[in-house]
Amino acid sequence: MTSDETSPAPAATTHVQRGVRISALIEREPIWARDFNNLHYEWRRLFSETFGTFLLVLAAAGAPVIDEASHGQIGRAASVVAPALTVLAIILFMGAVSGAHLNPVVTIAFALRGDFHWRRIPGYLVAQVVGALLAALLLRITYGNIAHLGSTLPGAGFSSAQAFTMEVVLTLGLVSTILGTASTAQNIGSLSALGVASYIALAGLWASPVSGASMNPARSLGPAVITGDLHDLWIYLTAPLLGAILAVVAAYILRGPGGGPSGTRAAQGTLGPPSR
Repeated sequence: MTSDETSPAPAATTHVQRGVRISALIEREPIWARDFNNLHYEWRRLFSETFGTFLLVLAAAGAPVIDEASHGQIGRAASVVAPALTVLAIILFMGAVSGAHLNPVVTIAFALRGDFHWRRIPGYLVAQVVGALLAALLLRITYGNIAHLGSTLPGAGFSSAQAFTMEVVLTLGLVSTILGTASTAQNIGSLSALGVASYIALAGLWASPVSGASMNPARSLGPAVITGDLHDLWIYLTAPLLGAILAVVAAYILRGPGGGPSGTRAAQGTLGPPSR
């Protein structure tokens, strides 16, 4: 038997070494923190999704609220760029924990691509909705019920059908960007955060007068529930989902099934072995 046959594969050795390092880190933590950091527990990932969505909705809904409270000192351009930059920061500092979905239709799209297990979807969706509700509630307590708490609504002069169509198209582009930059075929790593943030900013700059450029059911649900104005919420729950499904179809046509190892890491985070 040759030495090559007896020595472990480099990938296997790296995986073992990484597991040993993580175990050592967990052992040095206090007992109360070990369950939270255990790779077999979802709590760390769910907290990441709650916290991340909270920050996103705070920026996205908070910008128009503070714009009205400050008598127009922010403006529309800054209001749509702020959440894009927030997403950029969240992906960079928490993407490795949960994948930084921050959006129910992104979670569903990753599952449809086979990069994310369906059994984990309920926890992620609840975490995202809770984060959005907490952000909207904080805005309501702090500034009162002004600017519809940043709710996404069809713009003046635009119909519900036009807003619905716009949300479908915008979400198709957003989820296509996320799935594409996450795939092994692209293999661009953390640069994907720039692509996603750039798309969100661009979509908001040209399309927010039509529909508010939500592309995210949780972002729209939070302010709508806290204000009690659910009249147009159906647009922002259904249109992004349809856009995400179309994006999954487009991804299949472009790259075939699944996003490969990079897609799985992007969808699930990199704290532990992929969940299948």
